[in-house]
Amino acid sequence: MKTVSMAAGALDRLASVADSERFDLEVPAAEQRSLAAGWLGLGVAALVGAGLFSILLVLARTPWFAQWVPAGNFFRVALIVHVDLSVLVWFIAMAGMLWTVDSSGKRITLGWLALFVSASGAALIAVAPFTGPATPIMSNYVPVLDNHVFLYGLGVIGIGFALLVLRAFLAQAPLSLRMDGADALRFGLKAAAVAAAVSLLALGWSYYEVPRALDAGTYYELLFWGPGHVIQFAWTLLMLVAWAWLAQLSGSPLPLRPRVVALVYLIALLSVFLAPLIYLNWTVLSVEHQRMMTWLMRFGGGLAILPMVLALTVALATGRAAASAQRPLRAALLCSLALFAVGGMIGFMIRGSDVRVPAHYHGSIVGVTLALMGLAYALLPRFGYRAPEGRLAFWQPWLYGGGQLMHILGLLWSGGYGVQRKVAGAEQVLRTPQEVFGMGLMGLGGLVAIAGGMLFVWVVLRSMIAGQAAPRSPESRAVLR
Repeated sequence: MKTVSMAAGALDRLASVADSERFDLEVPAAEQRSLAAGWLGLGVAALVGAGLFSILLVLARTPWFAQWVPAGNFFRVALIVHVDLSVLVWFIAMAGMLWTVDSSGKRITLGWLALFVSASGAALIAVAPFTGPATPIMSNYVPVLDNHVFLYGLGVIGIGFALLVLRAFLAQAPLSLRMDGADALRFGLKAAAVAAAVSLLALGWSYYEVPRALDAGTYYELLFWGPGHVIQFAWTLLMLVAWAWLAQLSGSPLPLRPRVVALVYLIALLSVFLAPLIYLNWTVLSVEHQRMMTWLMRFGGGLAILPMVLALTVALATGRAAASAQRPLRAALLCSLALFAVGGMIGFMIRGSDVRVPAHYHGSIVGVTLALMGLAYALLPRFGYRAPEGRLAFWQPWLYGGGQLMHILGLLWSGGYGVQRKVAGAEQVLRTPQEVFGMGLMGLGGLVAIAGGMLFVWVVLRSMIAGQAAPRSPESRAVLR
């Protein structure tokens, strides 16, 4: 009997260790859960709007179809609204969802205010092209329409984001000294909030230094260059958190201790603190400032991303077969990892300002987006909705990721032949069959990716509408752990 008791005690200790190293977070109950679901709803709404504009974008660049779609300002206006909804608003909304999950019940009114303000700004951006003349300004990171409604909406979103980041600091969930798997994820989310705060500091600094007398194109390019580079660290940290979380929930947990994962997040954050030093040493108007910001983003996060990629590769290769409810999560993780890696490799192939530039950032951005899509699937049942199951939920990441890969490879191919970015229709001047083929592949992939994005919206909305009334299978209940 003593031997049996000792064996049982050993098993209990092993189970306790396994639970402590589980990379998973519980979703707070009551109003925090409703607030997190509200941020998810804003993200889905942003993707709906971005998808509608992206259809026009892809057709405007696709051979044979381009002649039927107006080029010039029409293309650029659609591109600006698409980018700001699918990148800026979507990422802010998903950050709001995750920072709400990683929060205490304090300052809940501030959280709702941040959501309402951000949603109002997004709505203004979406309707701005229909409110009057709008001159497109193709500034990097945050393209702008020189239109009062758009600019007002962009400012409102900035206020909403600042309120969101403020609450992330004022309503922090505490970390324990033992640093278990949940604490590692919380540390990563807090690190992302710190990076976001530094990006807001950079925005204020740039606003102070950039003269308003500059022409609009130069002004907005310089205004958003520094903060645009810094905020990428926040989005990347959210992706790294999502990777660890999805690996756990899909049956392929990371072969790393929580303290090691937290160290990876810390390394990814440290480069952010070089941004204020760049501002102190070089004025925003200088070429050196722009070059240093580019190098900061290109190499700053690599030290953290590479070990996480290697660990994920081992985890996915050795993990057990995913259950039915886990398959969409695993698909999103695999596609995110692949697209982010492709985008990163293309970044080292950029020479000049051709379409290899959007090929690079599409890969990186889509890698982050797919990770957040997978995490949205995982959290839906924890918000009280039905778990996404079935073939549609499984194939959605593959459809979206595969289409984006075709889109990226088409841009990469065309960029090798000198096709320029930020142009469409007759302005592209496609001279050779190779250029036509590359942009045709881009267009086909873009349409497939649009279908995948709209399928994500459909899967999420179907789960939300079904709500708690639908019975959950045993497999889906296992994912809720």
